[in-house]
Amino acid sequence: MGMISTQVPPPALRVKATQSAAHVVDAKKRNRRRKGRYTGFFFILPALLFIFVFMLYPLVSSGYMSLTEYNFVYDDEPKFIGLDNYVSAFEDPQFVTSLTNTIVFATIFFIILMVVSLSIALFLFQKIRFISFYRSAIFVPLVVPLSLAGLVFLWILQPNYGLLNHVLAEVFNMPFLAQPWLSQSGTAMGSIIALSLWATIGFETILFLAGLQSISPEILEAAELDGARGLKKVFLILLPNLRETYILTATWGILHALKVFVEPMVMTDGGPGTSTLVLYQQVYLTAFTYFDMGYASAMGYILGIIILVLIVLNFLFLRKKGDSGV
Repeated sequence: MGMISTQVPPPALRVKATQSAAHVVDAKKRNRRRKGRYTGFFFILPALLFIFVFMLYPLVSSGYMSLTEYNFVYDDEPKFIGLDNYVSAFEDPQFVTSLTNTIVFATIFFIILMVVSLSIALFLFQKIRFISFYRSAIFVPLVVPLSLAGLVFLWILQPNYGLLNHVLAEVFNMPFLAQPWLSQSGTAMGSIIALSLWATIGFETILFLAGLQSISPEILEAAELDGARGLKKVFLILLPNLRETYILTATWGILHALKVFVEPMVMTDGGPGTSTLVLYQQVYLTAFTYFDMGYASAMGYILGIIILVLIVLNFLFLRKKGDSGV
């Protein structure tokens, strides 16, 4: 009967076999990781295409266009003129007027928006009856399209058959308060600000309320045990703990304030005269009424630079204030 060989392979062969097996395992892992990367890239490809087609390409294209003279109806191709469009903008009375109106609107709107929305958020943060109803009510304007809201406000503010003048004259018996709200420069801008506030305070309030709810309950309980209640609690505990929320809400408020367009377009069309003509509307008119794409692109970039500078300053100011412990 033959003997079965039980000879053990030499150590060198065993090491080589082990290395070969490890190499195969590593190769399989690399293949799986490579396939995973390709799969992930496939899933984010639509988002990348969207960003490139609708954000990056228009941004770069309009940047080049702002350095050219180009009327897309009459000109065959853009003519490079450097920074002439930017210089011409600040020499254009129409641009200066629209920029001034935008700054006036943005300043008044931003201050009222921040103060009122924060005040409402502090009220909704309390434990009171019907709080769910109040929170739902403040959210309702967000679901109304801004153009539709503008038409409703346009009807309310009509001088002859508008609801506001009717209530002032007939219900409260104060006809001297009735005004042609959209036909006077001062009241026309005020009416646009009122519509913008009505449409946006709900969103800003939700942001502030989320910031308040993110404050640790332990901090609030400790403050109450130390006697911090009422206004003392608001100014010493709640407001200082909203630094990150201030950055978010102020950034959104700046964006909305300087990019105002629908409200004056629907309600006044920039009138009376040019008293409510805003910069975004001037860019639109220059591009799609006068077809001057180069000049319109330059004005759009000026607005974009102003927004970017204000957002960066807001971030640096609040960041510095937070780091200093204020």
